[in-house]
Amino acid sequence: MKNLIHALAATALIFSSGAGFAQDYPNKPIKWIVPYTPGGYTDNVTRLVTARMATILGQPIIIENKPGANSIIGVDQATKAAPDGYTMLTTITAHAANVTLYEGKLPFDPYQSLIPISLVTTTPLVLSVNKDLPVKSIGELIAYAKANPSKLSFGSSGVGAAAHLTSELLKHTASINMVHVPYKGTAPALTDLMSNNIQVLVDAPSGVGANIRAGKIKALAVFADKRLASYPDVPTIVESGGPKIESSSWVMFFAPAGTPKAIVDKLSLAVRESLKSEELIKRLSDQGIITVGSTPAEADAFLKAEIAKWGNLIKTVGVKAE
Repeated sequence: MKNLIHALAATALIFSSGAGFAQDYPNKPIKWIVPYTPGGYTDNVTRLVTARMATILGQPIIIENKPGANSIIGVDQATKAAPDGYTMLTTITAHAANVTLYEGKLPFDPYQSLIPISLVTTTPLVLSVNKDLPVKSIGELIAYAKANPSKLSFGSSGVGAAAHLTSELLKHTASINMVHVPYKGTAPALTDLMSNNIQVLVDAPSGVGANIRAGKIKALAVFADKRLASYPDVPTIVESGGPKIESSSWVMFFAPAGTPKAIVDKLSLAVRESLKSEELIKRLSDQGIITVGSTPAEADAFLKAEIAKWGNLIKTVGVKAE
């Protein structure tokens, strides 16, 4: 009953904030495109948050997974949808990297084809290593890499993923050399980390956390300015003797360009109301995921900063798309 009252109050607040023509929005189910496979970080966050949004908005939200081409296939479909509020999109950090990785080759305008609705969550990335690697901190890892140039290999869930770019940023900042081995997802990279085919893996806590807790791999640090509540024994990168690097994978919701501002604002408010749930905050926090919930303007500013940050790195170190 308490949750129902909260949802109804949130609905009233949303309706009072919109323009007149958006008062009856939504009046049918909303399709929500996730450009990745079911079951991963992006899909998981989208389903949890949109389930609460559906209660607030009073209409079902149907998730449609459209993986492929580093998210480009699903994003392209969303950009070509009618801007009527009934086709929405989730993207992550790779979307910001794609602007530079595929410069001039994207089937849509990365700056003009989408409208940010809200930055939903961030998850600081964790650097883990094979349990037999003779290092206990990032400081020791950097020293080992310098003493053994090109003998360390690092995996990632794919070229342009947040994990890959964060590893490249560490290499560049610390002036070390490691060989990149890209995989199609975290699972095969994790398997090779445990069998010592690669020695280093940066990924979201939700991807590596179970094996960290089981002692199958070693977590050296989190790329954040403070420790994660769900991993209190994993130091920050600075505490672990590394350079001050903060890096997260993030989830952002978008609408196709041309979607009325009143609808975008209503959806953004629904996101923020959904993220007030203590149950949802805890459920995500247990996975190392931090809830945000921003306005469209705040999300837009964040996205532009991410595009510039990763674009500069991609050009500096010469990352090439697969």
